[in-house]
Amino acid sequence: MASATTGARAALLALLAGAVGAASYAAVSDSPTGEGSASSAASSVPPTTGVQPAAPFTTADSGSCLTWQVAEDGSISGFEQTPCDAEHRFEVSTREDLATFPSSEFGPEAEPPNPTRQAQLREELCGAATLRYLDGVYDHNGRYSIASILPPADAWARGDRTMLCGLQVTDSAGVPTLTTGTVATQDQARVFTAGECAAIDAANSIGVVDCGQPHQMEITSTVNLGTVFPDHTPSVEEQDKHLGDVCTAAAQDYLGGEENLYQIALQPFWTTLPAASWDGGSRSVNCALVFSDNGRFGTLTGSATGGRDVLRIDGNPPPERPERQPLRETPASPAP
Repeated sequence: MASATTGARAALLALLAGAVGAASYAAVSDSPTGEGSASSAASSVPPTTGVQPAAPFTTADSGSCLTWQVAEDGSISGFEQTPCDAEHRFEVSTREDLATFPSSEFGPEAEPPNPTRQAQLREELCGAATLRYLDGVYDHNGRYSIASILPPADAWARGDRTMLCGLQVTDSAGVPTLTTGTVATQDQARVFTAGECAAIDAANSIGVVDCGQPHQMEITSTVNLGTVFPDHTPSVEEQDKHLGDVCTAAAQDYLGGEENLYQIALQPFWTTLPAASWDGGSRSVNCALVFSDNGRFGTLTGSATGGRDVLRIDGNPPPERPERQPLRETPASPAP
């Protein structure tokens, strides 16, 4: 079974590369439960007022992990520190005190920064510090995004100017999800689970959707290339050579045999890791099913596992397949 052509794969891979989100959790809206008076990260500029600093809303510092509950209405509760090997939503890379800024921007009567200013602060204070925290091993296109947390409204009003920088994984709506383990010990690859369908929306953001909704890919498996290439950064050509057979076999297994794959008229597809992502800590890629026609990827609705009666390609049933012998002994390699 031939895979999607190299040109078509490159087109979708370019979309995927541009679809990696960097959403961040800008502020905690409800009062957290954490207490304490640990000092914030030092700045070279001392506070310009003689007012006693407010007690910070949390003692979390570099290396701490945080979690909280999110209600159906989006409200936050139960903000607390937790061991990083337990489920959490945020890993702190550094702690900043905005009160040390050499201006009145964050003075006692100042309003919290608006979203635009929050993004600027995240860029100015969190980016380089988080890279140092990870010893430079960070995949900018991976599943972890650099984010910041500001004090809840009541703590800000009392004068707390703590800002936490750190890392999180967000869902398609930008909500931090639960993860376990420190980022430095994790595969940073942004992958999906077998059986999920992935779509690229008008904002060029890729995310999981119900397979009954329009999508471009149906995931068949996840492949850890770290076990295949343990001693070097593999080229895209090396990855393609390995994944061609692996993802074709995954597609056949996913659909219950080679004949089912042939009849459904979809092609095995796989993502690859550029050297920057590999060096940044990503090791896994996805195998998937797509429909490719002269370099264009079709819009799918329904799961391929439902067969020709369920799957639609650009609104139509899968094209009829020429009659042939139902079995092939050797999967074809990617088209040159």
